[in-house]
Order: sequence, then structure tokens, then C-alpha cells
Amino acid sequence: MQFHFIPTPVGQNHWTAGFTLSRIWAREAGSEREVSHLLDRYYPYQSSRELQWHLAYRFGLPAQAIELTSEI
Repeated sequence: MQFHFIPTPVGQNHWTAGFTLSRIWAREAGSEREVSHLLDRYYPYQSSRELQWHLAYRFGLPAQAIELTSEI
């Protein structure tokens, strides 16, 4: 499953401090739906890999089945 997200840096625009989710969409079979309401948008993710594992858990998929793209 593919996800596209818009991150918001935590702190003073330092990406090394992590990010929260501004918005996130699921892309599957040519369609796209916003799933921001299904996740905690204020959780401070330390990496996109952490977000990948969180999405896998949330949607009941193996982490390898999650593909992420972002706007930075």
C-alpha cells in the first residue's frame, strides 16, 4: 500500500528533531483517500521508517508492504 504524507518539522525547523504529520493519503488501485483522521497527527516521528512501521501496524500489513513518499 502506498502512502503520501506532508510532514511538519518538530521544533524550530530542524528535521533531525523529527516531524509530525500535517496530512497523509493512502493510494491504492489508482485511487487516493485522505487518512489523516486515522492517525495521531501530533505524534513526533523520528524517521519515515518509524512512520512506516506505525502504518503497517495500523492497517494490519507487513512493514515491507508500505511505500512512503513525502513533500519536504
